[in-house]
Amino acid sequence: MQIYAASYLLPISSPPIAGGAVAVENGLIAAVGTLAELRAASAAPVTELPGCTIMPGLVNAHTHLELTHFPAWKLRKGLDYQPKTYFEWIQQVVKVKRSLLPGELESSLREGMRLSIASGTTAIGDILSDFSLAPLYDSFPLSGRLFLEAIGHDPLQCDALLERLEASLAGSGGGLLPGISPHTPHTVSAHLFTAIQALAGRLGIPKAVHLSETAEEVSFMHDTTGPFAELLYPMAHWEQYLPHPRRTTSTRYLDELGVLDRSTLAVHAVHITPADAAVLKERGVSVVLCPRSNDQLFVGCAPHHLLKAAGIPLALGTDSLASNESLSLWGEIRYLQQIAPDTFTACELLAMATLGGARALGIETRTGSLQTGKRADFLVFSGSDPGPGESPCAALLERGKLEQVYVAGESLPRS
Repeated sequence: MQIYAASYLLPISSPPIAGGAVAVENGLIAAVGTLAELRAASAAPVTELPGCTIMPGLVNAHTHLELTHFPAWKLRKGLDYQPKTYFEWIQQVVKVKRSLLPGELESSLREGMRLSIASGTTAIGDILSDFSLAPLYDSFPLSGRLFLEAIGHDPLQCDALLERLEASLAGSGGGLLPGISPHTPHTVSAHLFTAIQALAGRLGIPKAVHLSETAEEVSFMHDTTGPFAELLYPMAHWEQYLPHPRRTTSTRYLDELGVLDRSTLAVHAVHITPADAAVLKERGVSVVLCPRSNDQLFVGCAPHHLLKAAGIPLALGTDSLASNESLSLWGEIRYLQQIAPDTFTACELLAMATLGGARALGIETRTGSLQTGKRADFLVFSGSDPGPGESPCAALLERGKLEQVYVAGESLPRS
């Protein structure tokens, strides 16, 4: 057993502890409390970290790590421009992915995992389109969920995809638990959505869906107009699958299909209505906010006040480097502080980036807070002592410098 003691401990699941400490044994948290309490209970050696704060490792609840090298790929392809619309961005992604050479997705995924750990992320909710890459997650000690992505409208192709999904879900994802990601309400057929819901229910795994990310999606779901109908469906050769005007929202549509429940992660939720928020709350859906990605793609800003007031469980995600400048959740936290300064407290932001993400991914019994029995994933910050009347959470966000990342009780290199 080893005890780590700091000026402050932020368990997240309970109030901050001045003079706090965490005891680690066999990669798990054996005890949490004040240093005096832990010393009274054990003669284990103590690593003292004066002037520092210890908090749980971050949980990035939504990302696409296979796209980490996207900025370099688009430069090589001569596509290094800032798309002016969401559809232009989709075109850019498709063109870049079609130009990739063998092994490039693999090296990109590895770099994404390395960058995640370097910024303090110890658990992820990663979306994977190339199922053959799943064994690569064995190479890194990240925990979390691996969501295999599903897209399609053609019935025969969808049935073949379902077979591949079921076979791949039985394979390896390293330390990551399985999940499924039906991409969006407009890129996944009703048949495929309901089949995925049945498969997820049978296997007891969660689903992640990009929900109401763009105004274009709102138009398409209401009356089948806009660039999705005019450009996206022809590009994907889905013209024959264009639906009649539904006069609905993405949330109501998925609710009618019966795919919204406590195992659902709604990612983005930028263009939801108060009625949508009420449905998400009633169904127990978690929402993953990706504020910097939304800004990069000019899709708008999620209704943070509405989501919080509705009591919807919230988590944070970086999305991918195809639509963000880094894989650091600290960037998401600080951007939210700028655009929603009166909505979330510092402690609420840290909770969204840790325990909130763990709950959304269904891994809260394993990580997300400093509690006995959980994996010993924690971060050490220097320069984070609070001033008079200042909360330890606010001090950490204002001045803290990440010094060490521990995963399962082992300090990992950050380079």
